[in-house]
Amino acid sequence: MSFKENLLKKIKIDQLARRVLTSIGGPPDSGLKIDKDTMRSLLEMSPYRYQKERDLDLYIKELDDGQNNILVLDNELPIYHTTVEDVVVRKSPYIGEMVKIRNIVKILKDSDVKISRKDETVKYVQKECIELLDLSYKDPDIQEIAKEGISSLENGYAEGIRESLILFSDLLDYKPAPKAFRIRHTDISGTLNEKSAGELVYGPIIIFSLIDNTLKLLDDQISSFDKSQMEYFQQVAHGKEQASVDGAEVFRYLKDAVLK
Repeated sequence: MSFKENLLKKIKIDQLARRVLTSIGGPPDSGLKIDKDTMRSLLEMSPYRYQKERDLDLYIKELDDGQNNILVLDNELPIYHTTVEDVVVRKSPYIGEMVKIRNIVKILKDSDVKISRKDETVKYVQKECIELLDLSYKDPDIQEIAKEGISSLENGYAEGIRESLILFSDLLDYKPAPKAFRIRHTDISGTLNEKSAGELVYGPIIIFSLIDNTLKLLDDQISSFDKSQMEYFQQVAHGKEQASVDGAEVFRYLKDAVLK
């Protein structure tokens, strides 16, 4: 696959992982359940293979030591470093297996083989998925993303513009706008720094209007605690103040930021 295709796949992996992580949390009696469908989609992009055993959905990664890393798709999302047979006895034992002393110990205590659970497991699988991708690039790869973004902008193709912006945002580690910086019908991303006492410093900031396909970039750092800076940001976003960069020059700015 091309660099762009690999990067889009990496972005999808990150999105799936975030959705699963969002579904995790709360006390055991909260009624919250892990988003298993999304976790399945993530696992389909991983080095794990699916295997059904008894009532368990297992995802298995074979290792060189003769054992496996085995993920159980349930609300705990544990990963065990052991064998399939061992996991089955621990997680879904028959009555005859439960009465054996050795198995009772296994059922009651699994810390000897469990290597992760819940959010740790999601992040572990996310990392393994990304490690399968070749994310190295050369200058022409980045230049092509900018070229496609400029072409989409010239043709008023919003989805193409958004795709190029998403790719650059990932490359530059730009974050979606926090609540204080959100504007309706506008895609916003930028460099985000969290200071003490809840202060957010945001910038450079990409501002793409979904209403009229206008694209701007504010090459400043805006503090959420500074009323005049926030007002300036709003004025730029609504076209009442001049942006640092606008139109096709935004993609050239982003290209240069990546390549330098």
